[in-house]
Amino acid sequence: MTSPHVLVVGGTGGLGRAFVRLMADRGALLSVIGRRPVSDIEGGGANVHHWSLDLADTERLGATLGDIVRRNGKLAHLVFFQRYRGSGDVWSGEIATSLTATRYLIESSSGQFDDRAEPGIVIVGSVAGRLIAAEQPVSYHVAKAALSQMVRYYAVALGPLGIRVNCVSPGTIMKEEAQSFYAAHPELWELYGRIIPLGRMGSAGEVARAIAFLCSPEAGYITGQELVVDGGLSVQWQESVARRASGLDAVTITRRAR
Repeated sequence: MTSPHVLVVGGTGGLGRAFVRLMADRGALLSVIGRRPVSDIEGGGANVHHWSLDLADTERLGATLGDIVRRNGKLAHLVFFQRYRGSGDVWSGEIATSLTATRYLIESSSGQFDDRAEPGIVIVGSVAGRLIAAEQPVSYHVAKAALSQMVRYYAVALGPLGIRVNCVSPGTIMKEEAQSFYAAHPELWELYGRIIPLGRMGSAGEVARAIAFLCSPEAGYITGQELVVDGGLSVQWQESVARRASGLDAVTITRRAR
């Protein structure tokens, strides 16, 4: 086979950019759809091609998908990172960008996968699909929860075509764009170190490698699943997290109660 063709939606920043870099280093052929102009994006080498458009414009999105397949061939994998970052109505924008565009691309591309590639789709969700992140709006939570159900639905619907569908849900991750923020707020960095069982924040590269695993032959019999990448934070009881954040661990609490 030639290099596997991976279509990445929302791959021009943050976790998406880290994944594109990883897959480019591994020799994949990448088609990247993003909202940023191509001139603002690192080239990524001759095997990375960019298309800039508004995902809410399904007519143009359909034409772009056709252009991508004609140029780079049938898909091995389709990976979704996008979320709404516009200035309009947050609810309608999030639904259009996160849900409608995802549904449209999955259904439009279902006949465009290369059977020889053990094809798969990965949707990047969030722990906010199950838990509440107070700093995010209700639209974000609803969209992420809906994406988790969408993964299960399409895993069943596309299974007969040999297409696997899975989800990766990160916790708080150190992205390239956030490095200066955490450098200016070391107290937050230290807080995450206390409350996360692995003792540190995760990196964008670690999330990218989890997604790459689900795209690999090693995950050939995995579909309809959600892989949480948060260092174990979400499996803890909230009261225990609060105690650790305050510096009062379970041993201290027990001793004081005696």
